[in-house]
Amino acid sequence: MWIRPLVVDALIVAALTGVALLLGPEAARQGQNPLDGAAYALVVLVHLPLVLRGRAPVLVCSLVHAIWLAYITAGYWPVVCSFGPMLAVYTVASGRVARVSVACAALMGGVWIYAGAVNHTDSWASVIGQAVVYPAMLWRFGFLARRSNELARQLRREQAERARREVAEERGRIARELHDVVAHHMSVISVQTGLARFVFDIDRQTTRTALDTIEATGKEALEELRRMLMVLRASDEGAPAGPMPGLARLGEMTERVRAGGTEVALTVEGVERPVAPGVELCAYRVVQEALTNVLKHAPGASAQVLLRYEPHQVTVSVTDDGEGVIPDRVRTGGGHGLLGMRERAKLYGGQIDIGPQDQGGFAVRLILPTSARAAQQGDDTTT
Repeated sequence: MWIRPLVVDALIVAALTGVALLLGPEAARQGQNPLDGAAYALVVLVHLPLVLRGRAPVLVCSLVHAIWLAYITAGYWPVVCSFGPMLAVYTVASGRVARVSVACAALMGGVWIYAGAVNHTDSWASVIGQAVVYPAMLWRFGFLARRSNELARQLRREQAERARREVAEERGRIARELHDVVAHHMSVISVQTGLARFVFDIDRQTTRTALDTIEATGKEALEELRRMLMVLRASDEGAPAGPMPGLARLGEMTERVRAGGTEVALTVEGVERPVAPGVELCAYRVVQEALTNVLKHAPGASAQVLLRYEPHQVTVSVTDDGEGVIPDRVRTGGGHGLLGMRERAKLYGGQIDIGPQDQGGFAVRLILPTSARAAQQGDDTTT
């Protein structure tokens, strides 16, 4: 149950006042002037302002010391009213800058020495020691409390900033996935739709094949979008999600592109082996984006996809013999697709080269490490 700070301060003040009132009768036994009605009234007045110590700590500290000073000047035992000033000094030290809190601690020490002079003490060493040690200890405790509060606030700010950054990164990841899924499949559907419209009245078989490709591509796009939603839901609810596309499905992708009218050859070199899911997804998406660009920007060109398994890395490359895919964007560094390729490669510690070939056409070459660290990153990305 949460209790309001004002109520807490009121309870603390009530407790300190009660202790001070119970200590009052000890004054006579200590050889001090016995407390009368005026003295007890001053005891209450010393502690009463502390109810508002959280709202105006410096003002409350000054007021408490002023009343305490009047109490001491009247010749009463100073110890009875010392609890309120101590709490006031601690409060200032825990909430205000050092130069202000040091001044309040020095004020308490000065009043303590003044009390020794009024009572004509014979043990000045003890009085001066208390006047130095008590305020210094209270100031130190308050200072540590203030530093702890500052560190806690800084930690909360950093956590909030980290949360905002993670949300932005997650939005970027989702945007890349949506771009890769939608752009590729819609490009295939667009090409097949144009083909079906062109041969609709003269070649029913080709039209039927194009419509079948459109249907299959649309279903696969919906499947991938559904899988993405399952991954997002799994992040929130801990539900299991199906596997994301990987290198084993490159053959399906090239068949789909080939059905769209673009000649694509897939070559696999080296010994096939499992790699981290995130690494597989990265390679799959880069090949997908590269073939999408061939469909969109190099109509009539043929493409070659090469997948090479090496001891410590996987290399994928997509080349075509067209006139070059969006060279202006390559020079300027724009385009969400090319940017997504580079960001994916950077995320998994890979290297990617994108640009026109000297002999004509365009090439995308991606090298991804398959170390344990890369595998761990890939697992984190797909969970």
